[in-house]
Amino acid sequence: MEIYVVQPGDNLFGIAQAFGVPMSQIMEDNRLPNPSLLVVGQTLVIRFPEEVYTVQPGDTLASVALQSGLSLRQLYRNNPILEGQPTFYPGQTLVLRYQGSPGPSVTVNSYAYPFINQSLLQRTLPFLTYLTPFTYGIQEDGELVSLDDEPLIAMGRAVGTAALMHLSTLTESGNFSNDLANLVLNDLSLQEVLIDNVLTTLQTKGYSGLDVDFEFIFPQDALPYAAFIRRLRDRLNPLGYPVIVALAPKTSSDQPGLLYEGHSYRDLGEAANRVFLMTYEWGYTYGPPMAVAPLPNVRAVVEYALTEIPAEKLWLGVPNYGYDWPLPFLQGKTRATSISPQYAVSLAARYRSSISYDETAQAPWFRYTDENGTKHEVWFEDARSIRAKLSLIPEYGLDGAGYWNLMRPFPQNWLVLDSLFTIRETPLPAGLLRS
Repeated sequence: MEIYVVQPGDNLFGIAQAFGVPMSQIMEDNRLPNPSLLVVGQTLVIRFPEEVYTVQPGDTLASVALQSGLSLRQLYRNNPILEGQPTFYPGQTLVLRYQGSPGPSVTVNSYAYPFINQSLLQRTLPFLTYLTPFTYGIQEDGELVSLDDEPLIAMGRAVGTAALMHLSTLTESGNFSNDLANLVLNDLSLQEVLIDNVLTTLQTKGYSGLDVDFEFIFPQDALPYAAFIRRLRDRLNPLGYPVIVALAPKTSSDQPGLLYEGHSYRDLGEAANRVFLMTYEWGYTYGPPMAVAPLPNVRAVVEYALTEIPAEKLWLGVPNYGYDWPLPFLQGKTRATSISPQYAVSLAARYRSSISYDETAQAPWFRYTDENGTKHEVWFEDARSIRAKLSLIPEYGLDGAGYWNLMRPFPQNWLVLDSLFTIRETPLPAGLLRS
């Protein structure tokens, strides 16, 4: 794999010739909406086929995978043109293998709301070990707030992607309730009802594990939270269900702030089977323009986490989005708009902006002026920034990555991920649950 940065005067035909790959492959892999309109500073992921196969009459995708020694999921990953569907035609060329040795194995999880575009989900599922529908809320009596998750679970199951149940204290207003967390974490009878309901849902819906996400909990609830996670683990692990817990991005044990003080890395790391580090949102809706996940900040969280939690338990949080800020930024007034990386590039193309790259943050950005004369600053993710973040996984020996979230298209991310790693295709085995 090569990541090419578009230069002034470039065109797609010339880039394809320079790399010796079909122009159609670059277009399809990167899902270029207008291949004649490239942006200076835009990245293109170039992959180099090593072995291809011409589809014969009577072939099925399963038969091609079998005779090639590939999983069906890998065949989908190698051929984005299939869009996750087993539909092809005689004479079509499929890529069986790309140049380069297989990378280390990683677990990959991502979140999705039930209303996700189904075509987008279908294209992405082969790149995931786990899909996590977002979210089951909690009522004050321990009952669950229902979630229309069956279609997502079924789509994942059809391509071998397991599902994690997501449990949170998110309310209908879209905020995490520390009062609700306090109630749950300090009432053992209520916990018993809640855990019973969680177990029933796991079993009836066909989930493969539980992901717990209590945010902004009171500092005094830090130890009760760890005890609750341990109680979940003791109840669910013997039945084959791992328990994952999401942690705020801390850099020290005594970091102040309501987001951080209720999350004890050491205690939660001991209680859970796996830990998801939410290493993003430094650049956020109400904050000043900056990268969503600057690499030095992400690295600092990982390095602190490793002082409290074994590397093999850690999943690195990866953002699948960017922000567009109107300028000038006024604290308390300016509100950024969340956008997809694909849309960010289309904005740069529309307003004839060149994309810059911040070498410290390891993130792309640009400015433009809209039709009303308002200036904007955009920070987002591209193939370079994703490679920089994902490279932390083998550097520190982490278990894998978790994406927030699947709702926005970002095809280059999945190309980079699949080129760097071997994606684990089966859930965490029950025999490893005590690790």
